[in-house]
Amino acid sequence: MPNQYDFLVIGSGIAGLSYATKLAIHFEERQQPVRIAVITKVWADETNTKYAQGGIAAVWSEDDSFEKHIEDTMIAGDYLSDRKIVEIVVREAPERIRELISYGTRFDKEEDGDYDLAREGGHSDHRILHFKDITGAEIERALLEKAHSMPSITILTHFYAVDLITRHHLGETVHRYDADNKCFGAYVLNTETGSVERFLAKTTLLATGGIGNIYQNTTNPTIATGDGIAMAYRAKAICKDMEFIQFHPTALYEPGKKPNFLISEAVRGFGGILRNMKGETFMEHYDPRLSLAPRDIVARAIDSEMKKYGDPHVYLDVTHCNYDEFIEHFPNITAYCRDHLGIDVRKDFIPVVPAQHYMCGGIKVNEYGQTNLNFLYAAGECSCTGLHGANRLASNSLLEAVVFGHRAYLKTIEEYEQAVLPDNIPDWDDRGTTHPEELVLVTEMQRELESIMSNYVGIVRSNRRMKRAMDRLGLIYLEHEELYRQSNVSARICELRNMIEVAYLVIKAAMSRRDNRGLHYNIDLVKHEA
Repeated sequence: MPNQYDFLVIGSGIAGLSYATKLAIHFEERQQPVRIAVITKVWADETNTKYAQGGIAAVWSEDDSFEKHIEDTMIAGDYLSDRKIVEIVVREAPERIRELISYGTRFDKEEDGDYDLAREGGHSDHRILHFKDITGAEIERALLEKAHSMPSITILTHFYAVDLITRHHLGETVHRYDADNKCFGAYVLNTETGSVERFLAKTTLLATGGIGNIYQNTTNPTIATGDGIAMAYRAKAICKDMEFIQFHPTALYEPGKKPNFLISEAVRGFGGILRNMKGETFMEHYDPRLSLAPRDIVARAIDSEMKKYGDPHVYLDVTHCNYDEFIEHFPNITAYCRDHLGIDVRKDFIPVVPAQHYMCGGIKVNEYGQTNLNFLYAAGECSCTGLHGANRLASNSLLEAVVFGHRAYLKTIEEYEQAVLPDNIPDWDDRGTTHPEELVLVTEMQRELESIMSNYVGIVRSNRRMKRAMDRLGLIYLEHEELYRQSNVSARICELRNMIEVAYLVIKAAMSRRDNRGLHYNIDLVKHEA
């Protein structure tokens, strides 16, 4: 028998949990029975949300204004951001954050009881609410506790979504711009039993996070393999802005380690200064905002310095900062540097390198998180709302996720009665034979994929490099397709399948762009002048 729910949420980060919690509250207040499933492929708290250090942005003080936050977001996005969406997110931010606080989320406060508002790169004012340097983990903790307290929410761990169920699975032909395409849930792999089960639902939300592991260096957890984007694309959803990959300028330099430990944007906001390996400052040669310039500018500046001198990294200097205040704000960063690399931030520079950090594009959605498939929503990093444009402003990601979790909830309630599940959805076709060399082949192909994307479609690109990347990716695709057809379904094989498809979307979008905007920098193109 299939698992049948009213709502299926794929992903247990801030977007998925805030959406599920609001649905549960809505129906429980009306004493109306409802079944909500939240599935996650590993543990419930292993999400991109958990690894977000810096904080969540919102206009919170009287000195700040919505207009300033809106303009900061537009500038960071190189004016490709959708102003309507930017205004929605910025103006709804305070209310959404108050809800997080009501769920039990803690944010740091000053001695007088006011919230301690930080400032990060690209922001014109102090507006970042944070909890030490583990803000995402704190939000995740509070939301999980709230979700677990709601009887109508079932959180299922170690369930990996393989494919969305659409009209295609009913034997119908559907096209990418078919206005009558529908989503009926997903085929889901129980990774503990190895069986693929039908999870049927009237409404499905994708909240699957990012794509970091298509690159060699990433701050994303190992689960970030672009699953939601790839599933949606196969289901004929539209994807947008896939060329805009944000590289965090300051990941800790630890050769061979993945994911890279993140040295938060807030460290530069606190006063950290970038230096090359000679100990010289260099940001004055690239931008008047120095180390507080937007991430794309800082990442390219670091990339340029490393290539200029053939250095493997640069440094972040906080030795001049007040140590007691620094360790209070960044206890996790201080301890990690000390315990793993023997770095004393009072006297030692921190070695840093750019690493893939955030996907600004994704599954195209409207202002309510709706995709072009009926009853399929997307929120969080896997979606493309139009907020980020060509580059994400620091600490706008957690904000976008909670705002669109709320807006998707509003539209879901509105159209709930229209959703009908057909009774002829087939079981998963599990034909295939397991090959003992499967994991070896998957590992080899993944390493090659990471190398292609990092070397050819990274911070700085060229027409020749992108063409080479597409040609080499085509060979990996053919090799993997043969393996996929012959093998039983496994999470590793499906993850690689998704990574290949997402890499294709990134390269295709990058090759199609004819000007340099934000995070996309092709040395064969002329820089766009806003």
